[in-house]
Amino acid sequence: MTMQNLTSAAPIVPGKLDDWRRFNDEMHARWEEPTASRHEMGLTQEVATLMQTPGGDFVCLYHEAEDLAGAFTVLATSGSPYLVWSRGNLIAFHGLTPEMLEGPLTAEVKVDCAA
Repeated sequence: MTMQNLTSAAPIVPGKLDDWRRFNDEMHARWEEPTASRHEMGLTQEVATLMQTPGGDFVCLYHEAEDLAGAFTVLATSGSPYLVWSRGNLIAFHGLTPEMLEGPLTAEVKVDCAA
């Protein structure tokens, strides 16, 4: 099967940046759990970067998996304690709904080139 990948961005709700930073600190302190959750989701790579702009703070995301739709379905529905905790934080920090987590966030590829 061919690897699927997606880049997207999610805004950080105004006033939630410090909470988002604490969430990331805790995630790194619990590193075995996010790693296991990514295996559960079928992700082969995830990159999240903080981008601060005059228009607001954003998390820029890169996800790679054989089945991205399946990966996001696991994120949206898993009962594993880490993914339940993570899902609640994603909803709170990014203003997403549980339904939005059921599939990759809508992102339209405009340029895809390689050297």
